[in-house]
Amino acid sequence: MDNAALQGGFIDPARDAARAFRAGMEAMARPGTIQTLNGCTAPAPMSVAAATLLATLCDAETPLYLAGTCDTDGVRDWVRFHLGAPLVGRADAMFAVGDWAALAPLDAFAVGTPDYPDRSATLIVEVAALTNTGAPLTGPGIAQTATLSLPDGLLAARVARYPLGIDFYFTCGDCIAALPRTTKGAR
Repeated sequence: MDNAALQGGFIDPARDAARAFRAGMEAMARPGTIQTLNGCTAPAPMSVAAATLLATLCDAETPLYLAGTCDTDGVRDWVRFHLGAPLVGRADAMFAVGDWAALAPLDAFAVGTPDYPDRSATLIVEVAALTNTGAPLTGPGIAQTATLSLPDGLLAARVARYPLGIDFYFTCGDCIAALPRTTKGAR
C-alpha cells in the first residue's frame, strides 16, 4: 500500500463528517444548488468533494464501484484504508464514482424494487465544471425552477419510475450538487 493512501482522511472525524453529511443532504434536499464540500483528499483524479462524500456515506457495509479514471491502485488503496468499503461491480454497487462516460450506461445499476425503493444506487459523477446554468429542473425542493450543468443525455437516461430510480451527486473540486430521483427536467 502506497503511503498516499494513508493520507487524506478527516482531521476531526466526528465534526468533519457531520459537516460533510449536512452539505450532502442539503444538496440532495435542494436540487440544483451548489454546496461546498471538503475535508478529505483521495489520490488523483478523485475530487475533494467526491472523496469527502464517500468518506461520509460509505463504510465496510457499503458496496462501492469505481469507474474509469477513479479506478486506480491509489484510489482503491485509499478506499480500503479510509472507508473499508467493498469494491464491487456495477450491479452490486450502492454507490459508484466516476465521470459520466465511465458510469454509462445506467441500466446495470440498481434502481430498487417496489417494496424496497431505497435499495438503489447513488452515483457520484465527477464533472469538469459545476454551474447553475443549463438544464432547467423542477420537483420537490425547488421553488419554481432551478438550473444545473448536467452531462449530456442524463435527463433522458433516467427511465425508472418514481419511487424507483437512481440518485445523483455531481462533484467538481470542492463543489457538490445533487439530482434526486424526484427531480425532473422542466418542460
